[in-house]
Amino acid sequence: MEKRIIFPAGEEEILSLAKGDRILISGRIFCGRDAVLPRIADMIRDGSIDSAPFSLEGGLIFHTAVSRAGVGPTSSNKYEIESTMEVLSEGGIRMHLGKGALKAETARALARNHAVYAVIPPVTALLNSKTISRKAVAFPELGMEALYELEVEDYPAVIAIANGESIYGEV
Repeated sequence: MEKRIIFPAGEEEILSLAKGDRILISGRIFCGRDAVLPRIADMIRDGSIDSAPFSLEGGLIFHTAVSRAGVGPTSSNKYEIESTMEVLSEGGIRMHLGKGALKAETARALARNHAVYAVIPPVTALLNSKTISRKAVAFPELGMEALYELEVEDYPAVIAIANGESIYGEV
């Protein structure tokens, strides 16, 4: 049975998830990858995120770019992405969505910050059909790698890391 999670989501709802849970993601989510996530992490560190035209609280970051072809996951274990996950979780992100195994230290950081990691199959056509709207909300000069906000309905995913446990093995 799949659980429906609507974003932004509450901390309790995220903490109720376990590795292996199948979920359907709906609501407003953010998209970012290599170029923009380090910038967003810097905004959290220096406090300028407080004056941003968006709020990360209870949010989800999908590790992808947004192009005319649609969206599809990129590898979450790229340094520029994985190294931002702890700071983004501290800044309010409750779920990171992408593909690939993460380091044990990242899994522990997610648990400390009450965040989870979910994986999604690379199915661009399916995800494009479940994307209701999209708009660049920060760093539009980065084109498809800007920070986008999407409205989605029923994105399918699987919880890969939750509460310090990983489907990829020992944490």
